[in-house]
Amino acid sequence: MNRKFLIVFLYVYTLAFSVVKTIRLPNEWSEAHWLMDYRFGFIKRGLAGEIFGYFFEKSILHIQILSAGILLLLYTAIIIISVRDTLKNYSIRKVLFYVVFFLSQYVVLSAHLIGYLDHVIFLLTILAVYLIRNKKVFLASLLTVFAVIIHEISFFLMVPVCLFALLVYETPGKTLVLFKKVSLFLLLPVAATLCVSFYQELYGKENDQFILHYLENTGFISRKVAAMISSAYTESFGTYLKQESPFFVERMFLSKNAVKFGLPIFFMIYLAVRQFRKVNKYILLLLAAVSLFPLLLHAIAWDTFRIWAFPFMVLFLGFWVLSNRFSDGEISDERLSWFEILIFVISVVLVAIFQNNLFENEIERLSKLERIVLLIPVFLAAGFLYLKKAPIKDIEA
Repeated sequence: MNRKFLIVFLYVYTLAFSVVKTIRLPNEWSEAHWLMDYRFGFIKRGLAGEIFGYFFEKSILHIQILSAGILLLLYTAIIIISVRDTLKNYSIRKVLFYVVFFLSQYVVLSAHLIGYLDHVIFLLTILAVYLIRNKKVFLASLLTVFAVIIHEISFFLMVPVCLFALLVYETPGKTLVLFKKVSLFLLLPVAATLCVSFYQELYGKENDQFILHYLENTGFISRKVAAMISSAYTESFGTYLKQESPFFVERMFLSKNAVKFGLPIFFMIYLAVRQFRKVNKYILLLLAAVSLFPLLLHAIAWDTFRIWAFPFMVLFLGFWVLSNRFSDGEISDERLSWFEILIFVISVVLVAIFQNNLFENEIERLSKLERIVLLIPVFLAAGFLYLKKAPIKDIEA
């Protein structure tokens, strides 16, 4: 069987498997993101809705079309990146890495949270990494400022990925030159993040009731959700930190999510390290740190299962950066150990067979039996790709 066809099939199939479990129309929270704008003055997360309202009437249909278009664009981008990267310098570990990613909590939640601004942020991150790769650091910095104003979560998602890309693409190089480029990139996004934070601390609550009544009067946002949105858009970061930080250690290390998502995340990090073990170890340590950086959000946010999804996407982007920069330093198609095969199977079971937490108390589609049956082609395709190059007798003990 043609390897290229099998790789494309495997990635599209696993993506579809994850999406089918949770895809839905945008919920009221997603719709509210696009309804918010600057009609009451500056507010955090108002830029996306301001731009949307400039071009389109703010109706449910238009929000649904826009949300679907953004999600489809994101899926197209990650499929193209993964297929091109795999075919450029084939390795079975790349295949396992991308299979776990496409089955991961991030892809599952991306369909469930259709319309969320996270998707816009990651699309902008892909564009910013492309600009950095092409030596347009200042443009990438401006794009990151734009993303921070769209949603302050960009500081935890986009800024680390772009900083990692900048360090990777500019290394080795003169220390002073590298320091100047890092400073050039970080100055504006950090300043934007601080400005939004200070503004929120000082003036955030002023628009609480205006937002509440505005959303209610749109006719398609319930009072309960409108109250939640008005609070989320106007509450200070200090308040969230005070409320959520006491639970940080429990969420990071003592919750069931630490096992359910932690093991697949560390397996993906392990695959990246094995794939690029000729690369400087400090770069690989930086990849791990950048990938885990979004977990700091546990200290200021309550939606822990959504936060655990972010490292999967950050790892995906970091792996892409390494593949572009160190293609000649990759370890190609090696034999797998039984340990690696076992952890791969366990990771797939954790992310694809066990139920994931969803919002509004929704439950994923497909029973466990249906999932097991639908995953059979995944294991068969991955096994075929491996055994075609490495017969079973050559598997490491």
